[in-house]
Amino acid sequence: MAQADRTSGVSPLHNPDPRDWLAAIIEGSDDAIISKNLSGHIQSWNPGAVRIFGYTADEVIGKPITILIPEERLDEEPRILAKIRSGERVEHFETVRRRKDGSLVDISLTISPIRDASGTIIGASKIARDISERRLAEESQRLLIREMQHRVKNLFAVATSIVTLTSRQEPSAEALASAIRERLTALARAHDLTTGSWSADETENKGGGLRELIQTVLAPYNDGERIQVEGDHVPVGSHSTTNLALLIYELATNAAKYGALSVAEGSLIIELHVDDDQVRIKWTEKGAPGSHKEKASGFGSQLTSNLALALNATLTHDWRATGLAVTIDLPAAALKN
Repeated sequence: MAQADRTSGVSPLHNPDPRDWLAAIIEGSDDAIISKNLSGHIQSWNPGAVRIFGYTADEVIGKPITILIPEERLDEEPRILAKIRSGERVEHFETVRRRKDGSLVDISLTISPIRDASGTIIGASKIARDISERRLAEESQRLLIREMQHRVKNLFAVATSIVTLTSRQEPSAEALASAIRERLTALARAHDLTTGSWSADETENKGGGLRELIQTVLAPYNDGERIQVEGDHVPVGSHSTTNLALLIYELATNAAKYGALSVAEGSLIIELHVDDDQVRIKWTEKGAPGSHKEKASGFGSQLTSNLALALNATLTHDWRATGLAVTIDLPAAALKN
């Protein structure tokens, strides 16, 4: 009796209606959960649908589901309704739908028949998941793979050219191996410039552009203040970096062997100028030995010509008494690629 008295005032445990649980799930879902009748008119519209498509429930309930379908995809709806009428379920159908503001959204649809108490199909329940971020990630991955394929193909082409041209100039196997090794090292350094500091869209170097690229390539030759790089900021695209870095490397190698960088008192000034759609690089050596013109020939000059051609650039050499002056003119568009 005492036990009964203690418990008589306690309400029995409330068992929630399963429909309440279902309603809470629908209300809290990030996915759009929509129901429609067999004529394709919207019957219910959850907050997830508001978030994805931009329409409120009052704006769409009773309207045809086709208000969400781009014109070129209107043929999808009759096929979907035909499957629903036959009792089939549509799973993970990836398509595109239109938001209230007219923008398009990539979605994945799962559609199931809705039956009444007698088992008759009276409509469809549609779950739409926004897969825009996944699609962007997939596209970025495809672009990255294409970019990698392009770069690897270019690297092999340049390496093949280096081996072929060097073999024509070097008299001994030792000299040939040394020359190829040096230039392949430069090629690797140029490749590092295209992979180490590029922005996500692969269009411009985060480091700042042409000035930084030149400073990086010339760093092994700059023992103090003998090399100066001055002038305008010039953005450089990833595709042009390899050829441009190798071109600067060849000029630097020539200067280190025969020109201003081959003697302690020599110096080098590089000036960058942008004029409308043209970029000019002025390479001026000072303090070079008098015989530098006769010695600076062969593979290096041939490779620089090939690299300039690849960049759609023109090279002008001025052999002065104080050292070589080179002017490189090229379209700004060529550097942005």
